[in-house]
Amino acid sequence: MTPRARLVLGLGSLAALGALLLWAVGGLPDFGHPRGPYADLAPKIMLDERHVTNAVTGVTFDLRGFDTLGEELILFVAALGAAVLLRAQRSERAAEEAAAAEERRGPATTDALRALGAVLVGPVLLLGIYVVVHGALTPGGGFQGGVLLAGALLLVYAAGQVAGVQRVRPVALVEIADAVGAAAYMLVAIAGLVFGVAAMDNVLPLGTTGSLLSGGTVPVLSVAVGVEVTAAVTLILSELVDQMMLRGRE
Repeated sequence: MTPRARLVLGLGSLAALGALLLWAVGGLPDFGHPRGPYADLAPKIMLDERHVTNAVTGVTFDLRGFDTLGEELILFVAALGAAVLLRAQRSERAAEEAAAAEERRGPATTDALRALGAVLVGPVLLLGIYVVVHGALTPGGGFQGGVLLAGALLLVYAAGQVAGVQRVRPVALVEIADAVGAAAYMLVAIAGLVFGVAAMDNVLPLGTTGSLLSGGTVPVLSVAVGVEVTAAVTLILSELVDQMMLRGRE
């Protein structure tokens, strides 16, 4: 195919895609006026029957809890696959030597970036924990809080503390946390089948609406997902950084 033909084909495809996009957007309901009863019914169920004030988290871990289980397992398998593929290209000793060499060589970042990274590690950790624990009450939850907690690792790298990261994120502990988070979600689902009437059925006290211990199994599942997401993202990031440092030595 000639360059001119490729250009014509590309522009024609983009034009068709743009037309379809405009047609789809034109069919959307007006802001604040969703179609169907689900948008009004779901928050009511979460508040009245589950004592959950954050409807999004309630829907994620209750009404569509099976979908969330699948999403969590996808992330678990992705982290496992990344670790297996990257570790097959290097030895553990080579990774440790690369980290030590990186620390001796010094970071290639500015002092301002290092200082900012060091200062923000603590607040980001606290914010991540807050978002995970209060997922049933305020905007957030296990997925969002888990990414925040794993983001603290990036701040440590930004601060130039490569050797420090090697000490504070023992790979074995991260792998165990990843597996425990995924297993905890499955155990809660099975508990609903054993002690309730169906899988994912709530079997814990609902508590008082607005309190930290309200929501039954919803906050438990949020914490389980927070642990799994934190560990999975940390594992992927650390494996990529180890691989980068090893390639840097070459």
